[in-house]
Amino acid sequence: MAESKRKSLWNLIRSKSTAIRNLKDGAKEANHRRTASDSDAGPRQRRRSDLPTEFTSDRRRPRRPGANGKGKGRDYEIHRHDPGPLTDWPPSGMSSEEELSLGQAMQLISRGAPAFRGHKRPIPHAPDHYYTLYATVAGNHGDDTDAANLHDAMTQLMTLRKEGSGYANHPWETFEQPSYAFCFGKRAGTITLNHWVSSASVIPPSIPLRDSGVAPREITLDRIFERLQELERGLEDDDEDLMYKNLYRRLLRDPDKYLSPHKTLDKQITDLIMVLSRPDWIDFTLPKNQVATKFIYDNSLGNAPTYHKFFHQLLLSVELDLRINSGLHLAEAKEKLVAQIPPTIQWNLALARRWRENIRVDRIGEQPDQIRLRFKLQKRQVRMLKRFIQMMKWPNLSETIDCLKQHEAQGTLTGHISSHAMAFFSGLILPGTTFPFLIMNSLVDIDPDRATDDLALLTHIHPHCGFQYRGSYTYWTAASIVGKVLAPTCLSVAGWVGPARPTVHLDRAQIARIRQRKPPARSQTVTPEDVKTMSERSDPLGPPAEVFPVKEYELVAPKMDEDEDYDYDGYLTDLVRIEMLHLRPSNTNDSKHSITSGATSSDNGPKWFDASIHFAIDGNSWPLRLTFDVNFVHAWPCSDGPHPLFFDYVYESVRADKLVHVRDWNGVYGGINSSLDGSGMMHGGPKSFGLGSHGLGGSKKGSNVMSAGGTATATDHTGQDQDNERVLVVEAFGVPDNEVLARAWCAHWGLSAVVADVAKTCMACAIREAYAAALTVVILVDDEQKVDNKDE
Repeated sequence: MAESKRKSLWNLIRSKSTAIRNLKDGAKEANHRRTASDSDAGPRQRRRSDLPTEFTSDRRRPRRPGANGKGKGRDYEIHRHDPGPLTDWPPSGMSSEEELSLGQAMQLISRGAPAFRGHKRPIPHAPDHYYTLYATVAGNHGDDTDAANLHDAMTQLMTLRKEGSGYANHPWETFEQPSYAFCFGKRAGTITLNHWVSSASVIPPSIPLRDSGVAPREITLDRIFERLQELERGLEDDDEDLMYKNLYRRLLRDPDKYLSPHKTLDKQITDLIMVLSRPDWIDFTLPKNQVATKFIYDNSLGNAPTYHKFFHQLLLSVELDLRINSGLHLAEAKEKLVAQIPPTIQWNLALARRWRENIRVDRIGEQPDQIRLRFKLQKRQVRMLKRFIQMMKWPNLSETIDCLKQHEAQGTLTGHISSHAMAFFSGLILPGTTFPFLIMNSLVDIDPDRATDDLALLTHIHPHCGFQYRGSYTYWTAASIVGKVLAPTCLSVAGWVGPARPTVHLDRAQIARIRQRKPPARSQTVTPEDVKTMSERSDPLGPPAEVFPVKEYELVAPKMDEDEDYDYDGYLTDLVRIEMLHLRPSNTNDSKHSITSGATSSDNGPKWFDASIHFAIDGNSWPLRLTFDVNFVHAWPCSDGPHPLFFDYVYESVRADKLVHVRDWNGVYGGINSSLDGSGMMHGGPKSFGLGSHGLGGSKKGSNVMSAGGTATATDHTGQDQDNERVLVVEAFGVPDNEVLARAWCAHWGLSAVVADVAKTCMACAIREAYAAALTVVILVDDEQKVDNKDE
């Protein structure tokens, strides 16, 4: 068995890579230009997918109004348009009856508009029903993206590139999946389009590797650290005999040393993988093992066997990582090999990479307490923690910083506080979800206030949580629905949202775990078919055609620009205010709903709560329950906007202060009349209002809003004229409470949303991104207007 595994890996490493051939094929495809001859030969109707039948999505594509949408171009001349921003449609000097060629349409409509593309990739060693999903965007000018800067967001240690140094260029290049290099959006409490799509990936559960039967040599602790110290200078890959001796005389046994010694990289890599495949090593794919320093924080004799085992495994992983990244190893073979390595071995490589980058051996000894390590990142991590403390407006700020300086001066940051503090200050941090808890637990452990003892049970095993400290502020993880909703009023750094408003429902220092339920099954979720058809379902031009009639497009803008009764100044300041954050102890025995947080009745840790936020709207109180674990996708910025919107991207607009009247949007619960009773939010409130349709030809039929008579109506939710993919555009301009209200409404009904700053993303591009992401809500905000108000 072991011999067959070795042969398969040798063949893999020696095989000629197809990367060059694929690159050439990709270049040919990229050079294939979209011309009129590429479009449909018949009338302009719904775009047809060229995907296999099993990947064809049933989600609606943009469509054109029949056979008249396509034909020969007009005989009169198309006027040249000034390449500046559009202010009218049709542009000055152009008739609405004109038809544009492909080149003219791309210049007028698509220039600077982001183009969304989905990717589905198989998972090595897994059946076909496991896969990963990704989204990439191109088209807008400049380097601006929807992702937060990793340094500014303090999340650079949450991600690690598989090959090379620096940050990943694509989301599939990182050890952790979904990739945290493309996770957090630029706006607080948001995620990127890629992370939203990647969350729908189907990743197989961690499966223990089969015992290879290959055991390493016995080695003492001082010899382990001696070799680790040698490897700080790099691998001896320029001396084949020395590299062989160091591996097989110290760490491994060569079964073929007399007939065919394993002196080549491919054989040594195979042997190291076989040894690391033993089931008795620490499995870092398990969340409970991902705070790696918990195995070495205790250097007493009682923990010596675990201490020895950890560093033995680490040494073998470092040897493997250096050989994979050796300059003698062909780049094509290395790329292919890394993709095929099982996840358990990949996490060993991630640990080895962190060790090599951040830690050095200063003193070697025979016992754990004789070992001395030097941490290269410690000073940087101290600065990061100070910045984090200040940004979070920590209630005990001055005393905590003084205590931090004292620990730094005494050299006790990594060995005398906690295993979490050791991980944070040493930089020995595995990529993924542990980092936010490492930095916060380090802060809690350093704070000399005894009240922080009640905050000692923060753990990444339960990520949907937060806490209140000294009754001054609350702090919430970016993964919790409370953090996502309250984020517009807070800062979002290092995976935490705060400082947020306090609540009377928690003690002065208390942890709260939030019960979050999965959104309704009928709400919009991303499927592999949606990802495959993403580009065609969100094309700025609509379906492919030979000509593009001008009348099929229209410039769209927020309703405030066209509504004479829109009291913008009053809307910005007075109408919506957050009253309070309400936390109610939850009944964790309730099994009628799927709970994403993993609450169980036998949990003896911090209490679980159901969260809600109460708003004051025009003199009335409106509670909204934060029931569902929804997400808010940061809109990709566009350039040269605003852009015209194709008529078949249907939407309706509503002001944030009127949003509480919109119920069961697009019939997620099968109809409004069956979903209102007991909702707890629709009793009493502002007067009824009318919701204007901006569907650009879409029907108002089925609008689930308050009617003129003051009663809730939801006509024809299931009729043929009802478009259950239409987008609700919420205008949440002005004070941050308006955006919080819009997000709370989404969490109440179980609808994720795209959040767009109209100063960076035009309304048309935001609506198209909602179609690309299979979402039905867009929240519009304007950060430039907020800055102007502060200046005034």
